[in-house]
Amino acid sequence: MAIKKSVDTSEETFIADVKASLDEAEKLLREAADATGDKAGELREKALRSLRSTRDTLHDAQEAVVERGVRAAKATDHYVHDNPWQAIGIAGVVGLMFGMLMCRR
Repeated sequence: MAIKKSVDTSEETFIADVKASLDEAEKLLREAADATGDKAGELREKALRSLRSTRDTLHDAQEAVVERGVRAAKATDHYVHDNPWQAIGIAGVVGLMFGMLMCRR
């Protein structure tokens, strides 16, 4: 349960960071549209840095999600190899429940 709370907290922090970064980039681009000359170029450059940072953060998050998915798939594979009859029983129960839900509609 502690892992779930930790994941939820880190997910909320990640989403808040991405939103803040995108808000900052949007604000800087609006200021750059109103500004002229060197100040406009400087503001655009700041906005581009902010967008690059957001892109890098999203890329890192994608890698983490893929890595967790691979670990989950490997753990499932090991479990099924170690406990084939339990895995067949679980799959049967899940299939039965799914079939019952589909028949209800």
